[in-house]
Amino acid sequence: MTGLRLLAADYLRLRRALGYRLVEHERFLGQFLDHLEQVNARTITVEHALTWARLPQDTSPRWHAVRLSAVRGFAAWALTIDPAVQVPPSGLLPWCSSRATPYLYSTDQLDALLGAAADLSPALRAATYQALIGLLAVTGMRVGEVIRSDVKDLDLATGTLTVRGSKFGKSRQLPLHPSTTDALRRYLRRRSRSTAITPALLVSTAGTRLTYSNVHRTFAQLTARAGIGPRSTASRPRIHDLRHTFAVNTLLEAYQSGAEPAVRLPLLSTYLGHTEPANTYWYLHAAPELLALAADRLEQHHANATS
Repeated sequence: MTGLRLLAADYLRLRRALGYRLVEHERFLGQFLDHLEQVNARTITVEHALTWARLPQDTSPRWHAVRLSAVRGFAAWALTIDPAVQVPPSGLLPWCSSRATPYLYSTDQLDALLGAAADLSPALRAATYQALIGLLAVTGMRVGEVIRSDVKDLDLATGTLTVRGSKFGKSRQLPLHPSTTDALRRYLRRRSRSTAITPALLVSTAGTRLTYSNVHRTFAQLTARAGIGPRSTASRPRIHDLRHTFAVNTLLEAYQSGAEPAVRLPLLSTYLGHTEPANTYWYLHAAPELLALAADRLEQHHANATS
C-alpha cells in the first residue's frame, strides 16, 4: 500500500504543477487508500473503487459519481506504472447535472442585504458583512477569494486589490472604484479598533479570519431578514450569485451603452479570474435581458448587412 500512496503523491504533484489545486481530490484519494488498507487490497480494482465511491450509503448519486471520478483519474495514471491497476470505466455511476439557475439581485435587493448586515451585532460584525457583501457585489470576486484576502493585498493609494492564489494558482489585480476604496478605508479604521490576530482583510468578532461555513450561514440569515426568497426550486438566493449579478450587469451595461460586448467580454473574463472567455460567456444565458439585447444586436447587424 505504501507504493500506492507514493504514486498518489506523485500524481497530485504532477497535476498541481499543471495548475490544478486538487484539495478535494487529495482528501478523496487519501480516504480511498485508507479503505483499500482496511480491506487488505493490494491494488486498485473496479469492485473496490465502486464499493468505496458509494459510501456513505445515504448520500446522493452525484456524490458517488464525484468520488469515483477522483479514483478513475488516479487509476488511469497509475495504470501506466502498475499494470495490475484496474481503471473504473466512465459512466459506471452516471448522474445528471442540475446546474442551479443564477439568482440575479436587483439594486433594491442589494440595498436590503446591506441594510440587514448593518443591523448585525456587535458593530464589527455588521461592518465586516457590509464590507463583504459590498466587495462581492462590485468586484464579482469569489467568496473564497475575499476570505483569503489580507490587508497587505489592498493598496489604498492606487485603489487596487490583489487576488492571490485563486483557481489554477493564478493571481490578478483588481482596480477598485473610488467609492469602494473609501468604504474599505472606513472599514480598516473600524478593524484597527478590534483585537485582530490575523492578517486577513475581513475579520470575525474574535479577530480571526472568516470561515466559509459561517459566511454562508450568516448570508442565509441576511437574505431572510431582507425578505429575499427563492424565485423557483432551481433559483434560490446564494452568496455566489453576487458574482453572477456583477458579470451580468457588466455585460448589460456594455449593450446599453453601445459598447462592443465581444471586446468587453475578454476584459470581464480576466477581471473575474476565468481561464478563458468561454467560461464567462455562460453568464449570457443567466438573464433574459441579456439574451434580448444580444438578439436585438444580431438583428441590427443583419439588417445593416442586407441594406
